[in-house]
Amino acid sequence: MKNILIVDDEHRMVELLSLYLAPHPYTVFKAYNGMEAKAVLQQEAIDLVLLDVMMPEQDGFITCQQIREKSDVPIIMLTARSQKQDIVHGLHMGADDYITKPIDEEEMLARMEAVLRRSPVVSRKEDAKTDHHTGIEGLILVQEHHEITYFDAPIVLTPKEFEMMQLLIKSPKRVFDREYLIQTIWGLDSETEGRTIDSHIRNIRDKFRKADFPIDDYLKTVWGVGYKWEQT
Repeated sequence: MKNILIVDDEHRMVELLSLYLAPHPYTVFKAYNGMEAKAVLQQEAIDLVLLDVMMPEQDGFITCQQIREKSDVPIIMLTARSQKQDIVHGLHMGADDYITKPIDEEEMLARMEAVLRRSPVVSRKEDAKTDHHTGIEGLILVQEHHEITYFDAPIVLTPKEFEMMQLLIKSPKRVFDREYLIQTIWGLDSETEGRTIDSHIRNIRDKFRKADFPIDDYLKTVWGVGYKWEQT
């Protein structure tokens, strides 16, 4: 679970963003001004900040600059403004990305995933862990080595297959549609199609079966939608 800090003086906006994030593997922290945001960052291991620009007393630009002086936590600026100079100013203050209101839920989630993938903060946190156990006896996912083993026998996956398995295993029971998997693993600008996802899933299943892992009990097809990892 990644820790997300939402900073906005409008309570309705904070609740709306929290609602968008609720079905996803994020823990949400809330702040309603820059001072509260900095206090949360001192107390919690935040992975990404969604920071509104237009706040009274201390706007998002100043808050972003002050956060950046002490932390390299990823920051995505949120604002109703769309002028080029505001976007450039926010990036100069240390923001990693910029989303204009009204916010499109799918775009926001995709941008968050992209920023988190390249975040040094998240990388350091993951590198500090040696194993990522799935909770299934004998199956271990080791993120930093891009390795999955079943009772110590390696299951050799391609980089894309590993990323897909990692995403599914870390969010059991969540259904991932093909478009989301494409955007998250191949990128927003990818021309990859849904059948590529299906092909990767077939290859994954074949490799797990050869390792005698009961993959069909866990990796489920949700017809017409995508795939999920079923785990009790």
